[in-house]
Amino acid sequence: MFIMAIIFYLIPFLIVVSALVDILRNEFDPHQNKVIWVIVVILVPVIGSILYWIIGRNQRVNRY
Repeated sequence: MFIMAIIFYLIPFLIVVSALVDILRNEFDPHQNKVIWVIVVILVPVIGSILYWIIGRNQRVNRY
């Protein structure tokens, strides 16, 4: 039972939190993309996070 709780609650929560942290720590071009990604991840948590990791990471601005 404990394993099921980890699979269905903890792992999706960690995926969403890691996506939000990555979004907030990076700059985007254009700057509105940051706000859009935060809204998408909050409104559609798991799917939005997966979409961010697939699509949104390419929209970040390289600082170095």
